[in-house]
Amino acid sequence: MSSRTGFDLGQYGYRTMPKDLTKEEKRLLSSVFYEVDVGGKGFLNREDLKIAVTEIFGYKPSTMEADHLMQSFGDRTGLTLPNFLAAMTEKISKADQDGEIRHTFMAFDSQCRGFLTAEDLEKAVSCVAPHIPNHRIQATFRELDRDGDGRVSYKDFDSMMKYNTSEHL
Repeated sequence: MSSRTGFDLGQYGYRTMPKDLTKEEKRLLSSVFYEVDVGGKGFLNREDLKIAVTEIFGYKPSTMEADHLMQSFGDRTGLTLPNFLAAMTEKISKADQDGEIRHTFMAFDSQCRGFLTAEDLEKAVSCVAPHIPNHRIQATFRELDRDGDGRVSYKDFDSMMKYNTSEHL
């Protein structure tokens, strides 16, 4: 919820929700784990993890990202298969969230301009939440329109959708 406007999109489902992996996804992740676990040591070190992420997501993670995953999910030796599955499940959930946010932005941007106007926001909110007063929508738009040009970019929209007030109160 925005600290100034009280507009809370979290109640409409915009949170990072842990996703349950399908059997096929588990099989794929397990396969990558064992393929990258050279020597069958039963865990992935940081370099192994970077290779696994590259195979799964198609990009090489930074050392900082790999270290974060190791600290969050691993132990002193590295990431075991259950910990690797947990780490990759979180990454997949976040990737799904980004796709949902892009899809939502595109639904708001009905004229495909690459930005939102106050009218775009009013139109979309009136369809899905008609009980929200117009003055609240306008206040939210002004808060999101940081440079005051009457437009909300995708970057600003993405930031708003990922905003977690519990971290900022």
